[in-house]
Amino acid sequence: MIIDDGIVFRRADEKDAPVLVRLYDGAAAWMRENGIEQWKAGEKDAEHFRRKMREGEVWLARDADGAVCGAYELWWSDEEAWGVQPPVAGYVHRLMVDRATAPAGTGRRLLEHAEARIARTRRELARLDCQSTNPRLLSYYRSAGYRVVGEFPSKVAEDGRVYGVVLLERRLDV
Repeated sequence: MIIDDGIVFRRADEKDAPVLVRLYDGAAAWMRENGIEQWKAGEKDAEHFRRKMREGEVWLARDADGAVCGAYELWWSDEEAWGVQPPVAGYVHRLMVDRATAPAGTGRRLLEHAEARIARTRRELARLDCQSTNPRLLSYYRSAGYRVVGEFPSKVAEDGRVYGVVLLERRLDV
């Protein structure tokens, strides 16, 4: 358990899967309400998050009152988007914030926690991707210190939909 600026981080376990589904669906609904076509409610089920817990790490964040305010997935490879890479990076996925409970700045705190977790493994890069059609999210990541290093125009979603992503990375102090 890591306490950081009033936010308590812990690795999610299998019993947290329904909470992660709720966070994902809430984030997807918020995106849709704000004209962002990226995630779809119902697209990730509890088994998705359980699988990610087995394959990598999933972190859950609670606010000072104990309410879940966000989560993210941390992968140690992402061959689909980045190809085969040497083990120099961690890959942040599904950064989710509960807009009803999260204090201001929670998204950035989640990202910083992921970066610190990656740096503790002596990997020097934090990497992520965002849909090419989401300039708002691209701007958010750039303002957090990420730089565009490429584009992958044909990522395939679980439902077979093909979309483009922008590849971003940030050098970490290790």
